[in-house]
Amino acid sequence: MRASNTARAAVATLAFVLAAGAQSIFAQNDNAGAAPKLELTAAQRGAIYAAVSKDRSKMSPQRFPAVIGAEVPPMINLYALPDDIIAGNPAAKLYECTVVDDKVVLVDPTRMRVVDTIGPLPQQ
Repeated sequence: MRASNTARAAVATLAFVLAAGAQSIFAQNDNAGAAPKLELTAAQRGAIYAAVSKDRSKMSPQRFPAVIGAEVPPMINLYALPDDIIAGNPAAKLYECTVVDDKVVLVDPTRMRVVDTIGPLPQQ
C-alpha cells in the first residue's frame, strides 16, 4: 500500500513538472516572433509624427484603442515608417504605422499589437 502511494506521488510530481515546463516553452515561443523593442529619440519621434500625420492616406478609416499593447484589427492598413527613420534606426524597419485620432500608432505587424503612439508636439 505504501509503495502504491509513493508511486502516485511520483507520478503526480512528474505531471506537475512536465506541465510547468510546457507552459514555459509556450511562453518562450509566444515571444519568439516579437520584434525587438523600438527605442526612438525625441527627434526621431518628431520626424515620424511630422512625416506620417500629414499624409491623410495613412489615416485609419476605423478607430481602435491606440494604447500600448492593444490589438490592432486585421483590416487596418499599416504603412512603413519614413526611410530616414529606418536609416537612422535599423530596428524601426520591423515596425509599421497608421494614424488614429491625430496620433501616429506604431505597430508590431507580426503580433498586430500597438507598441507606441506619437502625438503632436506641444506648442511652444
